[in-house]
Amino acid sequence: MKALNRLWRIGATGFCFAVFGLGGLIILCVLLPLLQLVPDRTRRLRAAKNTLHYGMRLFSGLMALVGVISYEVRGIEKLRRNGLFVLANHPSLIDVVLLMSLVRRPDCVVKAALWDNPFTCGPVRFAGFISNAGGPDVVDACVASVQAGNNLIVFPEGTRSVPGQPLNLQRGAANIAVRGPLAITPVVISVSEPMLTKGSKWYRVPQCKPHFILTVHDDVHPQALFDQEPALAARRLTDWLAQFFSRS
Repeated sequence: MKALNRLWRIGATGFCFAVFGLGGLIILCVLLPLLQLVPDRTRRLRAAKNTLHYGMRLFSGLMALVGVISYEVRGIEKLRRNGLFVLANHPSLIDVVLLMSLVRRPDCVVKAALWDNPFTCGPVRFAGFISNAGGPDVVDACVASVQAGNNLIVFPEGTRSVPGQPLNLQRGAANIAVRGPLAITPVVISVSEPMLTKGSKWYRVPQCKPHFILTVHDDVHPQALFDQEPALAARRLTDWLAQFFSRS
């Protein structure tokens, strides 16, 4: 029975990847051109981000429906606001999908390579996400996004975690929080079985269906924790975040 269930989940995972890729192409070829008909850029981006949010909600529901994953959210009421700076750990490729399904007007810092990938460039361009190739301007773009009422999602590690290895956080997220200054809404993601971790293949599904738990913690105000000059405060905040995500 377990072998049959795992075989089903392999096929269902492939199906979900195909649906995701098809959705990206539809956004690129259909929704992106239609979006240009909205004359005001602010309204255009707001509509695009909300459309992506509802699309991710449907896709998360699809993954649960076909048995690829199950998930629960603790403290979801804390995400029902605008202008959030959401920081989360990153154990799986699915993390960003789940987070964008939970917040309206999601924004995200994405790798520059995603702007050229035919399956991801549609959603990335459609929603006006922030490229990490922007250099020092990335921090200003992130702060401006949150101040405009978007909900910015950032993974301080910069990439997926390596199972069994200590967290290695980059300093970019802390710089955004300190220089904003912005309150942080931390989300701790745990999963019962490793799935789509860094370097893993999509068809190597775990023996049992993974169960994701997303725990939304109370806001953290870095300016109250570290009242130093920005570079030192960012360094200390990075250390604090590494300890927070490691022990949570």
